[in-house]
Amino acid sequence: MPQFDASTIINLRDLGGIALTGNSAVRPGLLLRSGQLDRLDPEQDPAVAGLGIHTVVDLRTEQERRARPDRLPEGARLIVADVMAGGAAAGGGDRVPARLDTLLGNPAAAEEHLGGGKAEKLLCDAYRAFVRSEAACAAYRTLLSALAEPDCGPLLFHCTAGKDRTGWAASVILLLLGADEATVREEYLSVAPAVRAAFAPMIDRFVAAGGDPEISDAILGVRPAYLAAALEEMELTYGGVEAYVREGLGIPDEAVDRVRARCVA
Repeated sequence: MPQFDASTIINLRDLGGIALTGNSAVRPGLLLRSGQLDRLDPEQDPAVAGLGIHTVVDLRTEQERRARPDRLPEGARLIVADVMAGGAAAGGGDRVPARLDTLLGNPAAAEEHLGGGKAEKLLCDAYRAFVRSEAACAAYRTLLSALAEPDCGPLLFHCTAGKDRTGWAASVILLLLGADEATVREEYLSVAPAVRAAFAPMIDRFVAAGGDPEISDAILGVRPAYLAAALEEMELTYGGVEAYVREGLGIPDEAVDRVRARCVA
């Protein structure tokens, strides 16, 4: 899967080329994922303009969007699909992916609230919430509905780091298109180096101030346990991706058919 050498966009990847069942693959140039677009500069990243991105779906919270608003590719429309809208769980575990700066800004507080394995548990809780919370279901419904629109064009979906909310979105789309779980897991884990590079200054500051590297790795890492938690929640609640998309997200069959027709080569 191409990872673009985009200096002003974190973790930009095209899902095109990922293998699907039946000797098919994801069609290139239509499904892109990334981290936040607050530093996008078309002059520094001319290749981004060549992607022809028509639709950008922002999975971040209102606070994240206010602090670092997207810079859109020319001609692109923005759709907000806040996975954590409404302060889900009152700032609990399911909001960890939206609070990177806060969580790693105070090593003592991080140790108190996230030490001793609590960070990984909270991330697993967050991934389960991606499947079951009303806000997350509404957000992922918005994403898939946009993808099903006839005039959608190349679509880029993103959060802050492009690993958690975006990682689950990519996993759902790939499963729906016919990728097996091993392929989905490989794509999910493959963003780890880009995420680590993008957030290296934050990690270094945290550790230099006395923070436990295990905590920063749990918060900013890409771990198999996180995806496994969401997949398990989807299986327990819905029995698989087909029912999750149709019943949990409320995507009608004809929309699913349009997504598959467009995105499968």
